[in-house]
Amino acid sequence: MSMASAGRFVVALEALLTAAVLATVVTVHIARDSWGPYYTRMADAEVVPAAVAPVAGASTGSYTWNCGRNERGHRNSANIVVTPRRPGPAHHLHDYVGNLGVRDDSTVADLAGKPTTCSNGDASTYFWAVLRLADEEQNEHGGPVQVPVSLTLTYYGNPRGPVLPMPPLLVAAVGDAYAHTNGGAQARARWTCSNALERQTMKYPICDDGATVVRIFDFPSCWDGRQLDSTGHRQHVVFPGASGGCPVGTFAVPRLQITMTYAVPRGARYQIDAFADQDNDPATDHGFLVNLMPEARMARVVTCLNKGQKCDDTAPGRSAP
Repeated sequence: MSMASAGRFVVALEALLTAAVLATVVTVHIARDSWGPYYTRMADAEVVPAAVAPVAGASTGSYTWNCGRNERGHRNSANIVVTPRRPGPAHHLHDYVGNLGVRDDSTVADLAGKPTTCSNGDASTYFWAVLRLADEEQNEHGGPVQVPVSLTLTYYGNPRGPVLPMPPLLVAAVGDAYAHTNGGAQARARWTCSNALERQTMKYPICDDGATVVRIFDFPSCWDGRQLDSTGHRQHVVFPGASGGCPVGTFAVPRLQITMTYAVPRGARYQIDAFADQDNDPATDHGFLVNLMPEARMARVVTCLNKGQKCDDTAPGRSAP
């Protein structure tokens, strides 16, 4: 082979190898993007920022309790906070834990005296849109509802000082059901995988084999000290600032975090039951609480937080009020 022929062969071989590499990259890119814009792998998710360091006198404790995983299937399309006494769209189904009195025609006031799924006597209601497998054989709101394999409720304190008790019937909301169409300023969706908790995303995570999908609601915890609810359901209980402290005119109350895990089958698409014009966007994830925890139990919560104790009432009768 002449020098010229050899040179042309090398150039051709390099071009072939380059084309093969590009084809591999494109194939991988297509495979990763085939899930669509609302899914992500955890390697592309954001690293969770370090927690704010507490100051002297901060409420550094925690209080954990058990209200089940909605094994009873307590679900309906109502929203007793936003649209009391009437059901919502049939496709926007809510999961409930806690108070068992929430029905399509309920109001917040109707919940007093109703039974609860909580082992510590907490009669509050906690609710959010169900998670479904995205069944392509059905419409965009079809697919089987997924029951969490675990559900943890924990109250935390405030890193800048003590907390006050939540009053009965205080309403709090996290996230925005219309974030897809209104700009997302109030979106608070948080998703991750059980093997990558150091990263979180506002998209649906694509988890590795054996890892569960983790869904987190971190509620606001700075109360104005006056209102139990407000227009828009967010002005009276707001989020702490970047330093962890509450804005002027508000007071720290226990900060609720609800963490759920789902055993989504490997490779299966899933989505929340969003409103029809929200495209099942994960950024629209949202949750509500209506506080009806007995005052003696709420006093215990506050004591645990303010004294820096790690209290666990997940089993019935484990701890006295």
